Amino acid sequence: MIYKELNMKTINYYLNLDYEIIIRKITSQDGGGYFAYYKDFKGVMGDGETIEEAINDVKSAFSCYLEVALENGEEIKEPSHLMKTKRINITVPIYALEKIDSYAKSHNINRSTFLVESALKQVRV
Repeated sequence: MIYKELNMKTINYYLNLDYEIIIRKITSQDGGGYFAYYKDFKGVMGDGETIEEAINDVKSAFSCYLEVALENGEEIKEPSHLMKTKRINITVPIYALEKIDSYAKSHNINRSTFLVESALKQVRV
């Protein structure tokens, strides 16, 4: 597999994230069994006679989706429950803030995005 960006996260990165899978029982009138889908990817679905089969089926579908999305350079959402934010107050020297703002502006991102991405690189997430 050749990904369009060298810094792009791999399929294993996404497969190991804690995405929420929703499972619904299918009525006997609709064929019975179980239906499963990813909360953050409603188009990625699976089914099975048992809950375990439905989960395995949806995970297989998700893996296929990821492979195609990565090959096409598409943006892949991180789990929505991990993306909640919290406002914090920090103290930064003015010279550092000016450099941060200049870098962020030249890369078309905001200060918060730059700080979070930089911090995550430091802790190797």
